Parts: sequence; C-alpha cells; structure tokens
Amino acid sequence: MTFADWKSLSPATAAHLLHQRVASLPPAQQRAAVATLASESDLASAIAAAPCDAPLAGIPFAAKDLFDAAGLPTFAGSLFLPEARTEHLPSLVAPADGAFIADLRVAGAALAAKTHLHEFAYGLTGENSHYGDCDHPLFPGRTSGGSSSGSAALVAAGVVPLALASDTGGSIRVPAAFCGLYGFRLIPHHRWVADAVMLAPSFDTPGFFTSTATDMGATLDALVPVEAGNPKAHSPNPNGERAPRGAYLPLPGLDPEVANAFTAAASRLAEPLAPALAAELTSLFAPAAELYAIIGGHETWAIHAPWFEHYHDRYDPGVRARIERASTITAAQLAPALAHRIKIRAAWAALFRDYDFIVLPSSPCPALTKADCTLANRNRILSLTAPASMADLPVLALPVQIPDTGGLTTGLQVIAPTVSNPAFRHALALHG
Repeated sequence: MTFADWKSLSPATAAHLLHQRVASLPPAQQRAAVATLASESDLASAIAAAPCDAPLAGIPFAAKDLFDAAGLPTFAGSLFLPEARTEHLPSLVAPADGAFIADLRVAGAALAAKTHLHEFAYGLTGENSHYGDCDHPLFPGRTSGGSSSGSAALVAAGVVPLALASDTGGSIRVPAAFCGLYGFRLIPHHRWVADAVMLAPSFDTPGFFTSTATDMGATLDALVPVEAGNPKAHSPNPNGERAPRGAYLPLPGLDPEVANAFTAAASRLAEPLAPALAAELTSLFAPAAELYAIIGGHETWAIHAPWFEHYHDRYDPGVRARIERASTITAAQLAPALAHRIKIRAAWAALFRDYDFIVLPSSPCPALTKADCTLANRNRILSLTAPASMADLPVLALPVQIPDTGGLTTGLQVIAPTVSNPAFRHALALHG
C-alpha cells in the first residue's frame, strides 16, 4: 500500500489494518522486527490528531529503536541500554521524543512501532541473539540486511509505508538493496541523529525507507526540501535547464548477475566514468572498508568503554567480540586511516566539480542466507558502502531487480554532495 492508500483510510481502519498485518507475520519475525507496538486505539487517535494539511497526515510509521520516543524505552537491540543511559533513570523510558520522531509527528505521521536492529547498529546482517534474526519478508531464511533490519522488514512486508532508520557504514543502503526498498541516508551530525543512540558519531546518519519511488519523493518533499531557487528539482530537464549530470562506477567484487543488473540500471541514470578515472578511484576506495572499520571501531569503543565491563556478558556475542576488537585499535592504526579518509574526501570533492551525482552499487549480492552472513561478505558489502561513509555524503538508495532470481534484488547508491541536492529527485524520476 502506498501513502495515498493509507491516507484514504479512516484512522480506525488504518490502525486495525496495521495490527492485522503485524499479526500476520510469523511469530519469530514479529519478535525479531517489532520492539514496541502502539495499541490500536492509541494509533487511531494519533492518526486522527494530525492536521489534515500536514504533508504526512494519515501515514503510520515505524522507527528504529535507537531514536527516542516519549514514554518508551530505547534498547537499540540490546537487553540493558535503558539501565546504562543515566539520563533516562529512574523510569528507564525516554522523557521526550527525539528530534527525528518529533519532526515526523509535526509532519503529520503517526508512530506505530519501534523496530529492532542489529545490536547497537553494529552489523549489516540483522542478526540478533536476543530477539532473533530478522528475515527478508518474502524470502524466509535470507536476511533483511542490517543494521536497520526491523524497519526494512516492516516496510517490505507492507506493515507500514515509512520507517525511520540510521546508516553508519551501510545500514540503510544494504537493507534497501536486499529488501527491494527505496532508502535515503542524510549526513553525520544531523540534528535527527544527534540525540539518538550513537555507534560511531563521525559516521552515524539518520534516514528512512519507503516501498515506492512516489512515496520516497513525498517523504523527501516533506522532510528534506530541495535547494531553494533551483529549477531542476523535480524533472530531468525542466524549462530547458541543464539536467543534473551523473556518472556510474561499477566497483569490483560483485556477483556476475548483480554486476549485470547494476550496469543496466545505472546506465538509465548516468554515463560510465572514464576508464582512467574509474581505475584511479577503484584503487583509492579499495581499503575503505578496512579503514572505516578502524575509525568507526575507535569511535565505538569510546562510547561503549564506560559500560563494557559492567554489561559485558549481556552483549550479543558477535557484537561483544567486535567491540573487544575495537578496544585494541592503536594510534598507529588510526593515524593512516584518518589520512586516507582525507584523500577519499578530496577525491569526492573533485568528482563533484565535474558531476552532480555518482552512482555506485549498494550490494555485491542479493539478500544473504544465514550461512553466508560471514566476515568475508561483510567486508565485500563495506567495500561498496564505505567510500560514501568515509566522505560524510548523503545517498539515495534505489532498488534493482536481479533477473531470473524469482524476485531477489540489489541496489544503486546515488551519491550527491548535499542532502537537498536536486540530483536526488532527478535520479528518482528516471529510476521510478
């Protein structure tokens, strides 16, 4: 169902339908995806209370459980976070909405659920030993992707048409690719993420999922207005103005069928980068996954160090092991990683002098099976997503069908220099 479909329903009907759709999920998927669910009556009241002229009036939404909602606990996929966040004591619930949820309510949307995630957003697969692994709704046994697993799963299952998420190293882009969704990642230090539960502050970004291009456009219009005075906002070539110019770069490591699907989809949006420049960027981006892990891990350890000893045994084992490795990162490892980050940022800045947007693949493969959720595949994925993360760039994630797979998907990353850049609407119009 689209935004228009939800808007056509009465508040009571919308709330009842949403509860029916949650109930229709397998019990294990409900537990893995849904952290809290508004009661049917409370949801109906929230929908009814929205001003009719608000841009997202009538739209129920879900929010990743690292954004605070008044009166609800925020666990971030863990078992203990409310105990550790002293600002929430003694009640263990958020005293007020965080900025992201508050702004969604102002725009007219109604919070229906908070969603589980890969614990502390420290993973790309949606695995969680506490609440269960989050499956792709259409392909049980394959992951939804993470860390924004519950948010992606509820949109892909049609439970909600909009869900809030976060992206540090790919946590919107990967689930969007795996679940066939549209996604948008903003930038680090945005106020919507500044009061959320952090993983790595210089990389953490807010964002959201929708299931259709039209709904993504409506969400962007409501929340991320295009740059003022730019006539290229909604059309590839309005009024004879130059359309945004893009280029695509097919990074290595893609499964053959994914590479073919990427090239076909990217070619509809942009031209290929010149071979010499493509080779130069491929070489520069090659260590990005490893260097992102060093910088991000260093920041993650700084956040978890005050809690880690006390709550050590209550962490998800996989996340605990990752944090333990992060605790060993040295200054000698960090310095060259930061220096390379500067080089990557400079390369992106140079690209944006010639191009309005760049298209990269979002995933090297379709949604992974449990057996394939390995470190090697995590690194393959990060090799595609880390280059934009290392440069603090906003990204529009577009879904791409992989032919002859029965509906499995991958995705495109449309990367532009600013959040409100009209290139995002341009790419969305061409793709949608």
